[in-house]
Amino acid sequence: MQNLFSNYFSDKTVLVTGSAGFIGSHLSQQLLQQGAKVIGVDNFLTGSKKNLEAINQAVGKLKDNFTFIQADVNQPPQNYLPLETKLDAIFHFASPASPDKYLKYPCETYLVNAWATHLLLEHLKQTNSEARFLFASTSEVYGEPLEHPQPESYWGNVNPNGPRSCYDESKRLGETECGVFERNFNLDVRIIRIFNTYGPRMDINDGRVIPNFIKFALAKEKFEIYGKGSQTRSYCYVDDLIKGVILMMSLPNLKGETVNLGNPKEITVLETAQLIKKAIGEELNPEELVYLPLRQDDPTRRRPDITKAKQLLGWEPKVEFEIGLKKTIEFFQELAE
Repeated sequence: MQNLFSNYFSDKTVLVTGSAGFIGSHLSQQLLQQGAKVIGVDNFLTGSKKNLEAINQAVGKLKDNFTFIQADVNQPPQNYLPLETKLDAIFHFASPASPDKYLKYPCETYLVNAWATHLLLEHLKQTNSEARFLFASTSEVYGEPLEHPQPESYWGNVNPNGPRSCYDESKRLGETECGVFERNFNLDVRIIRIFNTYGPRMDINDGRVIPNFIKFALAKEKFEIYGKGSQTRSYCYVDDLIKGVILMMSLPNLKGETVNLGNPKEITVLETAQLIKKAIGEELNPEELVYLPLRQDDPTRRRPDITKAKQLLGWEPKVEFEIGLKKTIEFFQELAE
């Protein structure tokens, strides 16, 4: 991947919030391999120290360019950043991202997506208005979509006061803040909307479809399926996502842009269970399925329109679902050993 981006990040100082998380750790690793000096911040609310160890193992001597700070980003950055730090870029990825986690931590979730976003943008405005800022938004801003697939121009259909709104609406507010700082203060702010992403370093207990089903399959347990399993998801392997993230920040002339990053291949939840069972060499039998009530406001269809990503970034996912599943299952099998 190093040759794809013309070494844009070489010798640049970048901040990655949520760097001990699933996506944040992969992003930090890739930035280090691009020659960046990475400051990672995480409070371990949902992140993992094992992910930090994985970064260091993967980058070898480049780990000397990685500074990790355990801190809550719901405070001014000058409270936790080393003195005289001048940031060239901020990747704001800190946030619980699975329903189980943000339902457990609703206040922390809306604060990190709204208040921390404001603080980080204000910090750049005061210290380096030439820096780039990337906000990791989500497909959940589209809610239960009335338009399918979902283009960036779709405004969404979101319950503003449901159980998931601590996540959905705080991401929408974070996008609002990004727009204000781009339009009113001329900051180079960019937004990505991440669709279902999977791969190694996911938390096996994070409650999302793929880790849940892998856990059930490896433990020979029954598969718990919300609703009838007919709801759809679009799964993007983490390596593909990270390529899109790096392109979104390294390419010029993307100030103010919002881009979907995800895989447009749509798969039902039931098909997902069947494919995971098949990936471990077994067939899924009907008696192995347990159907539970559909969670409130859980979207029944999800599929990104990635036309804009293709046009602006020259990006589209390459990793086939079966191949990504194999790598993800192998990761969880190694953890169990």
